[in-house]
Amino acid sequence: MSRPYETLLAKGEDRRQHILEVALRMLATGGGRATTLGQVARAAGMSTAGLLHHFQSKEQLLHAVLDARDARDEAVADLDGDLEAQLRGVRRRFERSPGMVGMFIVLLCESLDPAAPLHERFLRRYRSGLASIAKGIQRGQQAGRFRAGVDPDLKAREVLAFLYGMEATWMLDPEIPVTQVLDEYTRGLLEELCAP
Repeated sequence: MSRPYETLLAKGEDRRQHILEVALRMLATGGGRATTLGQVARAAGMSTAGLLHHFQSKEQLLHAVLDARDARDEAVADLDGDLEAQLRGVRRRFERSPGMVGMFIVLLCESLDPAAPLHERFLRRYRSGLASIAKGIQRGQQAGRFRAGVDPDLKAREVLAFLYGMEATWMLDPEIPVTQVLDEYTRGLLEELCAP
């Protein structure tokens, strides 16, 4: 039999997860600047004071939503895989969590200004993505699969620019057959990288 305190903790965690899911949906369409804590609270069926019990500020809520996104990504990411495996993981993200993709790109665009509250977080994420892609290319080179003359860091910038652009374009026009576009991009990229 569970104790009352444990039951309260479980209810609190359920409520927190519910707030995160509601915030994710709202941020994917309205962004962080236009979405208020009051709007999130109403959509979650609670008062603003109730929401502030779980998240003390809007910035804390934004970080928590991004933490949840990052945790989902990391749980299925193949960080030690080659570039092809990494790009297949991106395709699965579009299929598995389209709302997460939308929310990420909207908040990224709002964080381009160095004074924006989430700017440093997105800059770190971008640099981490570059390093991961460059390592995937290097692993392919070390295995003799990719041409040695390709600069992994430069190619990683190109790949990440394509992926961020694809996410933004898909938010603009959800009719884009994004998985087909990603498959075709991956095929062309691998042809370019593969050793003769």
